[in-house]
Parts: sequence; C-alpha cells; structure tokens
Amino acid sequence: MSDPKNPNIQSRNTPQWALYQRELLWKDNTGEVPPFSTEPGDLEDLAKRSLTIGGWHYASSNAGQSYTHLANRQAFYRHRIIPRMLVDTNTRDTKTAIFGHKVSAPIGFAPIGINKIYNPLGELPVAKVAKELNLPGTIIPLQYTNIHPYYPHQPLQALTLPYCLSTAGSNPIEDVGAANGAGPRFFQLYMPHDDELTISLLTRAHKSGFSACILTLDTWQLAWRHHDEAESNYAFYHGIGADLGLSDPVFKKRMKEKGIDPKKQPNEAGAMWIDNVWHGRAWSWEKMPWLMEQWRKISGGKPFCLKGIQSVADTRKAVELGVDGVVVSNHAGRQVDGAIASLDALEKIIDAVGDKTYIMFDSGVRGAADVFKALALGAKFVFVGRLWVWGLSIKGELGVRHVMKSLLADFDILMNVAGFQSVDQITRDSIESLPNSALMTAEKSRL
Repeated sequence: MSDPKNPNIQSRNTPQWALYQRELLWKDNTGEVPPFSTEPGDLEDLAKRSLTIGGWHYASSNAGQSYTHLANRQAFYRHRIIPRMLVDTNTRDTKTAIFGHKVSAPIGFAPIGINKIYNPLGELPVAKVAKELNLPGTIIPLQYTNIHPYYPHQPLQALTLPYCLSTAGSNPIEDVGAANGAGPRFFQLYMPHDDELTISLLTRAHKSGFSACILTLDTWQLAWRHHDEAESNYAFYHGIGADLGLSDPVFKKRMKEKGIDPKKQPNEAGAMWIDNVWHGRAWSWEKMPWLMEQWRKISGGKPFCLKGIQSVADTRKAVELGVDGVVVSNHAGRQVDGAIASLDALEKIIDAVGDKTYIMFDSGVRGAADVFKALALGAKFVFVGRLWVWGLSIKGELGVRHVMKSLLADFDILMNVAGFQSVDQITRDSIESLPNSALMTAEKSRL
C-alpha cells in the first residue's frame, strides 16, 4: 500500500500516483464505489455496452482478421520483467522528458480521431483530463485526513502528460488547445493533397499551442475492416465528427468553391473533409523536406516526427532526413493485417539506430507492464490509445480520468515493487526475452 506519509512524496517531482490505489480501496468506507474495473477485457465489455454498434465497431475493429493486433499482444508476452529486491524505492520518481518538456511519466495520450462517436463532447474531455494531470501538487481525498493527521502539501513542479490531437479530431483545433491549457500538446497530421490546406492546419495548430508535429505515414487510406464495411460505418459520411476540418478557413473556401453548405449538407461536407485526409493517394519521401520546412517555418523550429515507422530501413531514411523523432507503430493493427508487431519492430530499430533519434512507441499497450517493456527495449516514450477511448466511451471525462490515473498508479506501483527508482534505470537488462517464435497459435486476441 502506498504510504501517504512516505518521505518520498516530499522529494519526488511528480505526484505519488500510487496513492490512487489507496483512494479506491478506501471508498467503501464512505459509501462510495470505484468508477469501474480497468482490467482491459472489462473495459472492452463496458465500452461495448455503452457505445452504438457503429461506435463499437470503429473503436474495436482492426485490419483484416486482426492478426497484427494479435501479434502486438503476443510480442509483449514474450518479454518478462526481472524484479530487483532490496532496492530503496522509497525514493523513486516517474518523471522523464520529451522534446524539452519535463513530463510526469513516460506515458502520453495517443492521437485518436472522431472522439464524438465515443462521447458527445469529443476530444474536449480528454484534453481537459490531460490538463488536470499537468497540475502541480497532489490532492488527497478528504477521508484520509481523518486517519492520517500528517500529509505533505509541498508544491510539485508543473510536470505534464502530453496530449496528441488527430487531424481526424471532431472538435476545432482551437477549442482542443483551450481545453488542454498549458500542455504540452502535439498535433498529429494526416497530410492533405492540398498544400494550402496543410499549411492552414499547421498554422492553426501552432497558434493553438501545439509544440510538435507528428506526421502519420500509415493511414492515407483506411484498411479493409470487415465490420465497418458491413455496417456502412463511417461517421464522416454521416455528418459526424468533421468539425476540425469544417472550422478551417481554407477548407471553408474549398467547400464554397464546390457549392457545399455544411449546415444543409452535413454528409457531403463531412465526406469532402475526410476525403482530403484519408484520400487514398500515397505520399513519398520526396515530399518530406517541404513539409518539414513548412512546419519549422511556422513553428519557429519546433520538433517534427514521423509516426508509423516499422522497418529499420525507413528509420534510417528518417534519420538521414533530419526528423526529430519517430513513433514505432503499426496503428494498433488497424492498417496492415499480418504485419510485424510494433514491439518486435522497436527491438530491431533500437538495435540499428536507437542512438540517432528520439524513438517513441505505440500499439497494443494495455497496462503498466507493457509500458515498462517498451521502455526496456529502448523506447523513450510510450503513447496509449484504446485504454482511454474505452474510458471515454464508458463515463466520458470521469472515465478518461479514472483510466489514466489507474495506469499511472499501476506504473508507479510497478516501479516500487519491481525495484526501479527512476525511468532511466529501465533498460534491456530489466527484462528477459524469449525467442520470437513462428509457432504461436493464430487465435483471436480478446484484448
């Protein structure tokens, strides 16, 4: 149990996230109950009951037969944490840094689009929770003051959890930036085949406080996802979720040129927007210098990253190009069925070029142990997506807050019981890795 009197609280720069466990376990004494179980399978079940059929299919579907999704989960399973004993984890801290920002854990909100199909308020509750997790200080529930007369209220540094907004977001960039407050926040770009529109999106993002651009490479066309096709399930084609685009001045001009009134023709307007984003027309490396130049000119030289990298060869090209970082990701198995697991890709990429650029990770993360394993294999930062989407689907802002605070508590507790005082102590020696077997059973992964 995390001790609210632990002197560690006074010395660390981040909240004692593990105290959230104590808060939840105490609730029954005050006639309260915890919000819901954060076991990943339970989250899926609860989200499925809360969402429309379309919302559930879009959130849960993967490319083809979901074999890449399965590979992601199996890859985590073959790496095992090696706990260390008699380590003074009374002194520990979860802090790290990303692009010059001091952050309170190596965990961030992955960019996920169309949040309005999960909650009517879209991205705003998520951005708001990220802002709350940025605030200095640790709040202790009132009931603890009756049983623990001493609690240190020392000020903490205003460390953060980064939030990423997708170009496919369903709120205007400016509104999401305002909801997120001090940040840091990053803008994930799906690049249109319209340079003026691209520049407009990047300009809006910079003016709204987004301090890095992350270009997603793997989703200029959606993969074949059986359930979405079977249900004609594409929110943008039904007038839902296009507000980020519909609020853009250049795109407004484009709609006017086509004679489309978004108020009278929401389906056509939504389709026109998303067909500019997931347009089915590939980009190539030749366009990247132009995009990097535009972003750096607009932002004054802020970081530019590539997301969706899965091969060593592509990572080497990215390094030669001069990007500030890459996100090793297979889009959580949603784009290429039967592809390499992101964690397996991470291992090879780190071995080849891990010291040459800032390497981040996402895809398949379901708990603190997964975050730990990605860090041990060499990632500097880990983004999570579906976990907070399930929370948003179940209980909106409260659900996102509960899921993310639970994940942070899980990570803090894992560091405590496994014997790690700081994130930089998590290295390849912290895990034992089994062989990458080709004999794994191809069965559907529930999680």
